[in-house]
Amino acid sequence: MWKEFKKFAMRGNVIDLAVGIIIGGAFNNIVSSLVKDIITPLIGILLGKIDIKDRVWEIASVKITYGVFLQNILDFVIIAFSVFMIVKTINRLSNLRKVEEEKVEETKKISREEVLLSEIRDLLAANINKQE
Repeated sequence: MWKEFKKFAMRGNVIDLAVGIIIGGAFNNIVSSLVKDIITPLIGILLGKIDIKDRVWEIASVKITYGVFLQNILDFVIIAFSVFMIVKTINRLSNLRKVEEEKVEETKKISREEVLLSEIRDLLAANINKQE
């Protein structure tokens, strides 16, 4: 069982997933700080110095902290948009790389006829230069 677990844990996909989770956690902290320390205070200024996360409804003896919920929604939207932009950029770079590779392959794929025609052209040019 230990060998099977070791084989599973050492596969590339599992390690990639672990790295992604760690980076995602760090990214989450950055975005949360962006929202809490920059965006939320700016929204508070627009709303008359009201802090969104402190918004509470009191019904009977129960406090409903809808401000924290709104804060989490804002965090999610920013994280989702950031991930979207990162994936879009990676896809664009990947497509550019594919186009460049296709161009290189096209230039490498010179047909036999093109090679022969190039040789004939070079020989004709050399003969014309000799005659002059």
